[in-house]
Amino acid sequence: MATSPSKAVLGDVYVDDLVSSCSSGVDFTKSAGVYFKDRTQRGCLRASVNLRRPQILCGSLSFGCSSAFDSDWRSRNSGSLHGPWLKSFCSSSSTSCSAGAPHGVSFEGSQPEEQLATSTISPAVLFFSGKTLKMISGSCYLPHPDKEETGGEDAHFICREEQAIGVADGVGGWADVGVNAGLFAQELISNSVRAIQEEPKGSFDPKRVLEKAHSCTKSKGSSTVCIIALTDKGLHAINLGDSGFIVVRDGSTIFRSPVQQHDFNFTYQLESGNGGDLPSSAEVFVIPVAPGDVIVAGTDGLFDNLYNNEISAVVVHAVRAGLEPQVTAQRIAALARERALDKTRLSPFAAAAQEAGFRYYGGKLDDITVVVSYITSSTSE
Repeated sequence: MATSPSKAVLGDVYVDDLVSSCSSGVDFTKSAGVYFKDRTQRGCLRASVNLRRPQILCGSLSFGCSSAFDSDWRSRNSGSLHGPWLKSFCSSSSTSCSAGAPHGVSFEGSQPEEQLATSTISPAVLFFSGKTLKMISGSCYLPHPDKEETGGEDAHFICREEQAIGVADGVGGWADVGVNAGLFAQELISNSVRAIQEEPKGSFDPKRVLEKAHSCTKSKGSSTVCIIALTDKGLHAINLGDSGFIVVRDGSTIFRSPVQQHDFNFTYQLESGNGGDLPSSAEVFVIPVAPGDVIVAGTDGLFDNLYNNEISAVVVHAVRAGLEPQVTAQRIAALARERALDKTRLSPFAAAAQEAGFRYYGGKLDDITVVVSYITSSTSE
């Protein structure tokens, strides 16, 4: 794609430190050794929100958060959002993470463990029955309470012109050796934006983008990463590790990107040089989308604390209320933080820990990044 003035929104999110005060007391820090989970911040524009100031910094960003969304989204999708959405949602009540690809979804690469996510504001490009599909995105970032001053270890971007979004999660374990992995995540995200802008127009290759971004990232540390773009094939995405995305249609989760782990709480991750996993280990997806679909991408701070049906419930209510993607992202992130602080609930992370043989209850306090994208359409000229 051609270079454009699109800007990336970066945030650092802390995901690795499991504080015993918000769990059963078991401390799950990512496996120490070659693979750590940590990161920092710098470069591009950063949008971060902490609990004391629950609002997103997006006023000066290139994508903007304006009311123009309301008329565009509601008028073009009102038919599909107020009937089928609510009916289907009532019958969609699973409480666990289901995996597997729906009809028409193609996978490229290895298939690791199960899991099924995407968000800031921007328009994208797909021809759909005489109409052009666009992706309108918004984001929210809540750093770990203990890392608010440093910004946490997550990073994310939204490219308006290129119709792409991405998240990365620095591995917190690097802090044990004095390295801020948030810096690696931020540099990886910044390089991903540059690689996307350098892609040939109409020829987006997520694997090529990730390989180029990784080769240019020199900071110490390691990170998970998920990059999603709207192309003429639908959603074209690549994911490595335990960040990811879901696609919500008519109130139900129709797709979730699988989690890649070497072991429990030991995620695949990119590291500078050849010390960690390689971009070739990432999974690539091509997913058909339609007007009214909603993509929710995020780091593990989201998916460790909320089940698919909880996320889709927030999406349904937000769409019904005519809320912009950014507000939807804020609501999802706020619920994830609330669940992370709950010491008694069986969160997705607690369920996975128990399955792995650990005694663990409650949520997992972590950095939380949420990017929400609405798929809408306009009549082609």
